[in-house]
Amino acid sequence: MNSKIQWNGSMEFTATSGSGHEQVMDASEANGGKDAGPRPKELLLNGLGGCTGMDVVSILRKMRQTPKSFRIEVEADQTEEHPMIFKKIHITFFFSGDDLDHEKVVRAVEMSQTKYCGVSEILRKSADLTYEIKYE
Repeated sequence: MNSKIQWNGSMEFTATSGSGHEQVMDASEANGGKDAGPRPKELLLNGLGGCTGMDVVSILRKMRQTPKSFRIEVEADQTEEHPMIFKKIHITFFFSGDDLDHEKVVRAVEMSQTKYCGVSEILRKSADLTYEIKYE
């Protein structure tokens, strides 16, 4: 796995992943940027949501469970001192669907969080990582 990061001037950077996808990152205007993209730590939270989301969908497919809709919200608190790192991260998994088996949904989320999601495991080393499941 690799990534190449190109400075675009000001506080803007473009990251190109090894798979060829680009993502612009920038700082807020208050911090010298142009607000042209997400902050690097926001991308960590996006990566967390994507990692666990892909796990959950894959596990549910194997269990023959198909949600009508599925989304994830990730909220984080960070320390006030530098380096400002995440101290608390909370993931909320939102599901909808008439035929979902609650026990299978719980099992899929637990398996992602305890066995498969590498991003969760990395972030858990510095932050209190919690999660909950809600139905819409």
